[in-house]
Amino acid sequence: MAKSKCPRCGLVNAVTDTNCRRCGTALQDAPTQQAAAEQARQRGILKRLLWIVTATAIAVFIFYLSLLLTSDDLGFPQREVVERAVNILEQKGFEREAFVLGRLTRYRGSDNWWNTYVGHRDAYAATNFPFELLTLYPDFFQVPVDDNERAAILLHEAYHLLGSSEEVALEGVWRNKHRLGWTAEKYGNSRVWRSTRELTMAYVPELFRCGDDQKSDCTP
Repeated sequence: MAKSKCPRCGLVNAVTDTNCRRCGTALQDAPTQQAAAEQARQRGILKRLLWIVTATAIAVFIFYLSLLLTSDDLGFPQREVVERAVNILEQKGFEREAFVLGRLTRYRGSDNWWNTYVGHRDAYAATNFPFELLTLYPDFFQVPVDDNERAAILLHEAYHLLGSSEEVALEGVWRNKHRLGWTAEKYGNSRVWRSTRELTMAYVPELFRCGDDQKSDCTP
């Protein structure tokens, strides 16, 4: 049986009562009470959602800040090298990737605590998605033949910064190597070329099933 709660003293009265039996306050009808209760319930849900969103945002910001505070920034000479490589990507028509690398990415010169915790294989760089953090290791500056080859490495990392997997990143770089000017004729003997080709063959073997021997590079 429906009952009416007094808005003043809280006494639960019978639904037929028009006034509170305790304090005499006029009672709302049942539909009005139900509407008020529904509004209160909705406000409660919105408050909980707002609290969850706020708490999540604070936690994400603290995590991001911890990544910055536990790693070192790049020096000015290193930043100049990065800028030249990003400019090459933009000139070659990789506008989206260049925008992410040049405008949205924070570059670091040493591992943050998370990179140290999860570990990584020998690499030229490591990304932290979706925080758009890119750690560049000494080999990035020392091993590539020139800035064009560094641009190829940054193109690979740009795919990760956009949320793509290792397979997608390797395939994207390999399919676009001629567009970038990173070709076997000029870079075939470089360490970066050899390691990239080896990884691409392992992750995307279908790119190397052409030619009479069915083992040749399928990309132009």
